[in-house]
Formats: sequence, C-alpha cells, structure tokens
Amino acid sequence: MNPAINSPGAADDKATLHRYLRTRRSQLLAKLDGLNEYDARRPMTPSGTNLLGLVKHVASVELGYLGDVFGRPSGRKLPWYAEDAEPDADMWVPEEETREEVVELHRFSAAHSDATIDELPLDAPGVVPWWPEERRNVTLHQILVHLCCETAQHLGHADILRELIDGSVGQGPGDPNLPERSPEEVQAHWERIEASARRSGDRKSDVDQ
Repeated sequence: MNPAINSPGAADDKATLHRYLRTRRSQLLAKLDGLNEYDARRPMTPSGTNLLGLVKHVASVELGYLGDVFGRPSGRKLPWYAEDAEPDADMWVPEEETREEVVELHRFSAAHSDATIDELPLDAPGVVPWWPEERRNVTLHQILVHLCCETAQHLGHADILRELIDGSVGQGPGDPNLPERSPEEVQAHWERIEASARRSGDRKSDVDQ
C-alpha cells in the first residue's frame, strides 16, 4: 500500500470525503419531507425523473460501489437490477413498492457503505465490473470521489424537482446559500431574468436575419 495514502493526512482526506458523502445523502433524502405519495413519485421531466426514484437509485448505486466493488457484498437483493428487469427500473417506484421500503433501503445502503469506508484504507483496491476493462481497477479514494460527485449531481436534480413541485428550494429556511426574498421579490427576480433572456433572443434573431 502507498504510505502517503495511509498517512495522518490521508485519514483526514477520507474523513472529509466521507463527511461530504453523508451530508449529500441526507440532503437528498430530505427532499421527500412533507410530500404526499403522488408528488414523491410523479415524473417531473420528459425522461421520467422523480424524487423517490432518485433516492432509490442512489441507494442502489452505493450498495454496488461500496459493497460488491470491494468484495463486501451486502446480501441485499435488488430486483430492479435483474437481467429481466425493465430498463431504468431503479429510477422509479411502482405502486406496490412503498416509500418506507425505499427509505429503509437508503438507510441500509448508507450503513453498509459507511462500514466499508471505516474498514478500508483509501488505497484499498477494488474492481468495477460494469466499467470498461481498461479502467475498472479502482481504489476506495477514487470511488469516494465518484460517489460524492454522483450523489451531488442527483441532489441537484432533486433540488429542481422539489422547486417545481411546491416551490421549496435549497435546504429549507435559513439556507445560507440562498438570498432572502419576499414572494414579490422572487417574482420580480424571475421577470428580470426572463426579460433579459428574451432581449438576448431577439438580438440573436436579428443577427440571423
């Protein structure tokens, strides 16, 4: 093993990556708070993206990357990954599958992943069998970075979906990354952006002519 990756600084690096992953996981799960069954499940884009499906997908992905990849299978059967499963079955939740089951899967996956992260050093080797052969040999460090990026990407999707559903934005009231605006100020801000976009579009049309 690489001594540099097992130094005290490396331990700090692992703790930092782990903290970011745990935070994004919990923020994604929180996007379901206060929603009824329909709003949690309904497709909000032409491709079918939905909030509960995002939670299901991220939980499923983590079980693979921080379980099977490092020889630590969870033993959890995921029927949406079976050979005869429908395409994208991990990205939505049929009516016979409950929200509670998806949330429990998310928590199970997080616990299993956390145990792998705690147990292994950053340079622990793994193999991602579904990646191209030339890059399927990985380390825990690489997979942690990969999962932080993937979870953050899906949290961004969830941010937009939740805003479209009921106007909730960010991490709720008091989020320091969001400006405080009254409903009137929010509408004025939207109108300013819309007007600017239309003017830009008009200028482009003039040039094309």
